[in-house]
Amino acid sequence: MLRLTKKADYGLMAVKYLAERVGTQAQSAKDIGDAYHIPVPLLAKILQQLTRAGILVSHSGINGGYSLARNADAITAFEVVRAIEGPLFITSCVTVHGACDLTECCTIKEPLQKLNDTIRDLLMGMRISDICEDSAARTHAGHGRHAKENLVTLNY
Repeated sequence: MLRLTKKADYGLMAVKYLAERVGTQAQSAKDIGDAYHIPVPLLAKILQQLTRAGILVSHSGINGGYSLARNADAITAFEVVRAIEGPLFITSCVTVHGACDLTECCTIKEPLQKLNDTIRDLLMGMRISDICEDSAARTHAGHGRHAKENLVTLNY
């Protein structure tokens, strides 16, 4: 099964948290960790990776913490995942090097490349603002009688 790591999950959760608080003071790793029950030392490392990637800005001082470096419309889920996980490859043959012992007789390299490209394109098309809107729609739909029918779940 294809699956994002916990670190990628936490990174997306943290960026979403910050996107929902644009215009407020910077948020600390502890604030975010407490909100989602994420271990703060691990989250601090993830936030540093996201800062190095230009997704977040780190603020020093008494009201220090993190904020988005750009508008949530300008940050993709792909950027966040790549900043934490590195390049996205679903198999070792779909890498830059493409090294595999079965390259000459492999019959699935092209379909796997297409699958890898499709997943990348999906993540590139998903903006952080979309994740925030999905969350707001779920909260709103949760108040209705048939809320489960209104939800769409994406598994990566």
